[in-house]
Amino acid sequence: MTHVPEQPGDRPGPSVRRRKVRGMPKELDIFQMYMEEMAAIEACGREENARLAEAAAGGDDGARNRLVEGNLRYVLELSRDFLGRGVAAGDLAQEANLALLLAAAEYDPAACDPFEEFLAGRVKDALTETIKRHQTEEKAGKRILERVNMLQDVSKVMAEELGREATVPELAERLKMTEDEVREIMKTALDALHALGE
Repeated sequence: MTHVPEQPGDRPGPSVRRRKVRGMPKELDIFQMYMEEMAAIEACGREENARLAEAAAGGDDGARNRLVEGNLRYVLELSRDFLGRGVAAGDLAQEANLALLLAAAEYDPAACDPFEEFLAGRVKDALTETIKRHQTEEKAGKRILERVNMLQDVSKVMAEELGREATVPELAERLKMTEDEVREIMKTALDALHALGE
């Protein structure tokens, strides 16, 4: 059974708890700002979630909207555990909110766990996938940068050796690449320069 963190609606009082995470003051400030914005919205408790989820599954748009609204703080609380893994707090909040919308639209009370467990699973899966995607893109960017730097270094060496700029076929032969691969690296470098100049 999925462990479900305590929901804001199940705690007495309207105050928002602060939890310190070392090394991330800016991210926590942004996160805290989101939480304070949500403090004015009444959170759903488990009983209200069950009633709203049942009504929403039957086509009640008002119940679905309230289900989403009443769980905004809850999904933000879930996303807090994903801070400090390379993805900005705002992006985590956006992904968590999207997972909430999808969960409210797709939940089937007859076939699923209680809504809180279903929602927690959807949010955690979405945030885990977001972080994995970010890490993959970051690694790909580093590999591209390494290839651009290597091409620049080899071009400089060959220009000194030849007394002129090396041609694409000459660079390809030295780098043990195809000419198309060399052209692609050159295009990447030019695109980066243009982006910096804008």
